[in-house]
Amino acid sequence: MFSKILIANRGEIACRIIRTARRMGVRTVAVYSDADMDALHIALADEAIRIGAAAASESYLSKERIIAAAQRSGAEAIHPGYGFLSENADFAEAVEKAGLTFIGPSPASIRAMGLKDAAKALIEQAGVPVVPGYHGDKQDAGFLGQRAAEIGFPVLIKARAGGGGKGMRRVDRPEDFAAFLDAARREAKSAFGDDAVLIEKYLLQPRHIEIQVFGDSKGNVVHLFERDCSLQRRHQKVIEEAPAPGMTEEMRCAMGEAAVRAARAIDYRGAGTVEFIADVSQGLLPDRFFFMEMNTRLQVEHPVTEAIAGVDLVEWQLRVASGEPLPKTQAELAIDGWAFEARLYAEDPSRGFLPATGTLAHLRFPKSDARIDAGVRQGDGITPYYDPLIAKLIVHAPTREAALGRLTRALRDTQVAGTASNLDFLIRLSEQPDFVAGHPDTGLIDREVEALTSVQAPDDIALALAAIVEVGGLKRSLGDDPWSSLGAWQLWGEASRPVVLHHGGGQTSCRVIANGQDLFSVHFDERTIAVRLIDRSDDAYWVEIDGRQVSASIFRIPHGLTLFLDGQTHHFHWPDPLDGGVEAAAGGDRLIAPMPGLVKIVRVREGDMVAKGQALIVMEAMKMELTLAAMRDGVVESLHVGEGDQTSESAVLLSLRPEDAA
Repeated sequence: MFSKILIANRGEIACRIIRTARRMGVRTVAVYSDADMDALHIALADEAIRIGAAAASESYLSKERIIAAAQRSGAEAIHPGYGFLSENADFAEAVEKAGLTFIGPSPASIRAMGLKDAAKALIEQAGVPVVPGYHGDKQDAGFLGQRAAEIGFPVLIKARAGGGGKGMRRVDRPEDFAAFLDAARREAKSAFGDDAVLIEKYLLQPRHIEIQVFGDSKGNVVHLFERDCSLQRRHQKVIEEAPAPGMTEEMRCAMGEAAVRAARAIDYRGAGTVEFIADVSQGLLPDRFFFMEMNTRLQVEHPVTEAIAGVDLVEWQLRVASGEPLPKTQAELAIDGWAFEARLYAEDPSRGFLPATGTLAHLRFPKSDARIDAGVRQGDGITPYYDPLIAKLIVHAPTREAALGRLTRALRDTQVAGTASNLDFLIRLSEQPDFVAGHPDTGLIDREVEALTSVQAPDDIALALAAIVEVGGLKRSLGDDPWSSLGAWQLWGEASRPVVLHHGGGQTSCRVIANGQDLFSVHFDERTIAVRLIDRSDDAYWVEIDGRQVSASIFRIPHGLTLFLDGQTHHFHWPDPLDGGVEAAAGGDRLIAPMPGLVKIVRVREGDMVAKGQALIVMEAMKMELTLAAMRDGVVESLHVGEGDQTSESAVLLSLRPEDAA
């Protein structure tokens, strides 16, 4: 076994690897960029080495700097984690040439599966079914459009390199193919350095089911059963589960055997995942699944496999890479119970899952019944440089119903303040009837997106608590004079103050009255709510509202506050009267950058006439492309950015004027 390893990654996966290595007595070396100088994985590792600037291309994607760091530290092996260089065959080869061990498959195995077109041809030869489509080398746009028409719409454009939903577009109409092809190619080039694509038939009722495989240097290969990863948005997974609901033993055996054949075909060593798409239009059938791709690395969702199989896959990786045989044979592996994983991201579901930045002013996870794999702590910042994952919540129970109940409870016990997050979306998704019934598919989120992502207006109880906090009524200790908390001195009458609460796209006016001895009344237009403060601990309040006792947590953040009540998160903001961003973002005369990013394409010039909804600017942020459209009809009056410019959040990108304006 190794005595010291270097982890060529950051965030949650680096922390995950460090914890297993520490348990095994293996020392760890972390690497970090300028943006990660105070990151959690640095604090957990035995030592850490700076490898460059914040941009991934100058740090986590620099093969030379990472290998130099490993040699400098005396590490014997490099664990790539996932993402970044984890599936880069040249990196794996360079690691081995430097006299170090790459904790993963051989460079040849990575290359065999690294390009999806070549991988599909190889897999077909191994007797594994593949999705109908075009997987060739000819990349002329006209030719690809013709092949798409022959396959039949809808089709899926997929980058032949990489994964994670990058360089992928669903196309429903022939007239959209060219634009979507261009976008997929740009994103693929940026993410993987390769803009070649393949075209596949898009199945209308698909489920994404993948098989965890593991091989060693002795020629042994096993599978550790399936994961269902059908709940996706933008081709990225949201909630995963193992085993797959409705899976029969016949189909499990067929998929497992196909996955093992695929791994054996490339002499696979280490952890890998063979991903299949299943046509469930007639249910789960053993002859209706197709190979999509093989990920030659550990997967983000590996914890659900660990939970049902009772293994530590990172430990297996370290043992196999050090030359040991697989710890278990196929006959010794069995499924125990059910597991779910939910990915908590800094993103805004109500704005098309736009990635978010900010400081995690408050971060709380459930104290029990859930495994938390996180790479951040309270007080850490979410930057625009890397994936905005906050944490993964993993639960395990004897049955699917019990496990899903634990997942919902764990999500309701989680709190995030200081940045937008997908927490409320995850809670709603965990309770969505089709998902609860065990009928997930890759189109479920898109079909239910409005119900899952709409901003829920706070009820009167949430509004009342926010109003009292705004006037300072809950800052004081129990029993203090409530008049002092409401400000101005008065000779007689009740201490009161008007409050205007801004939330989502609306606002609510009310009046808060201090009645003495921790009693308040909050008057709305048609209702008065009585509130009594019973107890408090830090920022948690136990209050009685109209005869009902509830617990609420309230946190002040810059320009507002976040309130957690009954498993829901409510955000209130205090608008800056000098800030025109609200009007600009809503539509009008200015196009506003929704987040920090790079201006990739400017599609218009000053003086051009544009129509509402027309694509004007393409930005890249957090490894994804964002197309910004015209807010209304008009004429481009001025452009404030050019292609290649880095821009901050809320920056004005261009201005419009009415067509008939002078």
